[in-house]
Amino acid sequence: MQRLKLHADRLFPADPGVRRIAREIYDEVCGLPIISPHGHTDPAWFATNAPFGNAAQLLLQPDHYLLRMLYSQGVRLEQLGIGAPADPREAWRILAENYALFRGTPSRLWLDWVFAEVFGLDVRLEGETADLYYDRITEALESDAFRPRALFERFGIEVIATTESPLDTLDQHRSIRESGWRGRVVTAYRPDPVVDPEFEGFAANLSALSVLTGENCHDWRGYLSAHRKRRAFFAAMGATSSDHGHPTARTADLSSAEAEALFGKIVAGDFSEGDAELFRAQMLTEMAAMSQDDGLVMQIHPGSFRNHNAKLFAVHGRDKGADIPTRTDYVAALKPLLDRFGNERDFTLILFTLDESAYSRELAPLAGHYPCLRLGPAWWFHDSPEGMRRFRRMTTETAGFYNTVGFNDDTRAFLSIPARHDVARRIDCGFLAELVAEHRLELDEAHEVARALSYDLAKAAYRL
Repeated sequence: MQRLKLHADRLFPADPGVRRIAREIYDEVCGLPIISPHGHTDPAWFATNAPFGNAAQLLLQPDHYLLRMLYSQGVRLEQLGIGAPADPREAWRILAENYALFRGTPSRLWLDWVFAEVFGLDVRLEGETADLYYDRITEALESDAFRPRALFERFGIEVIATTESPLDTLDQHRSIRESGWRGRVVTAYRPDPVVDPEFEGFAANLSALSVLTGENCHDWRGYLSAHRKRRAFFAAMGATSSDHGHPTARTADLSSAEAEALFGKIVAGDFSEGDAELFRAQMLTEMAAMSQDDGLVMQIHPGSFRNHNAKLFAVHGRDKGADIPTRTDYVAALKPLLDRFGNERDFTLILFTLDESAYSRELAPLAGHYPCLRLGPAWWFHDSPEGMRRFRRMTTETAGFYNTVGFNDDTRAFLSIPARHDVARRIDCGFLAELVAEHRLELDEAHEVARALSYDLAKAAYRL
């Protein structure tokens, strides 16, 4: 068995002098509370506070990073308990026997942190230790100290946001509120199922939205009114943001008559791919208008070809590791929306990307000018050490630090949240240490920026 040990200086710059500076800055921020403003954790965890189950259910099966790597090496998802019954111990053994596949990946960093810091394991995960890991983790999950609320408090989470569809009744969030527990779990408005005409079940979703709101969602004005009602309900339940996972960042600003005519085609089911894209573009602008009225911070997550593996999607559905980045335009795509709202100081639009080539060419210049824009520095594929470094190097000179929103742990794996924040804080402290060593930033300023990136910016941008 090989020893599992987390080096105290991991991810800091290799130069000894710069590393000392990074360590000093990190020591000031490593214990700050966690602001988790965007994620996909299940509110039912905190509503019921039921035990998590076993190692495979908690750490393997919900994690699309793990699924996609194992699938790429020939492991069938059914073997892991996805879409078919499987012995969870055997599913875990498959992960253990293939754990070497994750060398050099952020998944390895996150999981090793969880194994060592949360469960106290001191040997590496491999085939020989699979049962040791499974038994230790599963036994721990049966204790009260490892229930969701206890871990929330242990991890120092100040607030966490989940994402729900407008069709969600938010019963789990209501249960959390009524339970008397003091942990803060809020929702976010994710309207994709009733905004994207190409979303599976879109027509049925419109009917369900009509029933839920008492509005005729097959009429343009009734449809917009239904969104306003649901947004107000979400805000009353704690939401401070909306979240939009469109294929592109395209926006449009049609006249009322043009928008109504387009919606008629969408409702009738007589639309082309171009019509669907134009409707999504118009709805981003409509959502920006609603944000201007109700104060919800707006997030756009474009540039993902979702469910790229058609066969896998047909069998297993969404979020199984087959979302692939695409090239994304922002300058032209966002102009109709920015022409209307770009200069508004009370409106906040947070931009994410999976297209790193847009960082310095488009995103940093846009955010470095428009008062409404902020950059979300981490999203899937880029919530990694090298992705974080590239983001800071490519955006800081133009947008600065204060036009970004700290760190976003876009995760379904609850136990990896503190691990991800630790990685982000280490990378940012390393970057700041380099600026100090090069006499581009004073040490006291670096300490201030480190706190902002670790805590203050996310809390302020998301109005938490």
